Amino acid sequence: MSREILCLILARGGSKSIPRKNILPLLGKPLLAYTIDHARASRHITRTIVSTDDPEIAEVARAYGAEVPFLRPAEFSRDESVDYEAFRHALEWLRDHEGRVPEIVVQLRATGPIRDRKIIDGAIEALLADSQADSVKSVSRPSESPFKMWRQEGNRLKPLLALEGIAEPHTLPRQRLPQVYWQNGYVDVIRSRTILDLNMMYGHEVLPFVVDEKMHELDYPSDIPVIEELLKAHQAGVSSPSGPREEQHSV
Repeated sequence: MSREILCLILARGGSKSIPRKNILPLLGKPLLAYTIDHARASRHITRTIVSTDDPEIAEVARAYGAEVPFLRPAEFSRDESVDYEAFRHALEWLRDHEGRVPEIVVQLRATGPIRDRKIIDGAIEALLADSQADSVKSVSRPSESPFKMWRQEGNRLKPLLALEGIAEPHTLPRQRLPQVYWQNGYVDVIRSRTILDLNMMYGHEVLPFVVDEKMHELDYPSDIPVIEELLKAHQAGVSSPSGPREEQHSV
């Protein structure tokens, strides 16, 4: 029996910065649909589920080829809700209603309409190749080092980070500072046991997957024209996006 690798896309109805953001049309296609396309294009993802609390978003998700076997409870769909709550709810629902959970779950954020399928598959392959890893997190190299950052205590500045054996690491050249990474949200791959057994989103053994490609996310209204121009360029150089799924009928 082949392993099941689930892509779980979180797409709740509430959005403060852009109302109904997850189904906002971009070049005539809902934002959410692009991420569904990314999951369906993967060579390794065997199932794509959208977790939402909103019936309209559920309808759009199904039209573009994702499953929506449940609606997410409101208690896990608030502004302050964290990904772990929604992921645990989805895995427990699958366990209780279908009698099984996937071995691996992939997180693709609905706010990122531009991705390379090869990067998604590469992250999945990285976790499959390392049985000791609890998860794979995509990261990128930041433009600034946190060792050169400061925090304020009262009316004084204190270094944000310390470096053992060095009194003032903020004075060192960048090349002599430890390499650090920024979690970029491009793709994360997690073993289900990490969520269900360790009660963590990523676990203790997190494997880095360095992505040099920039993650373009839609967060504010001013991002819309920029994202649409990037989508046009991306579509011109890659493949054309899919349209709504046609229902199959017997004849």
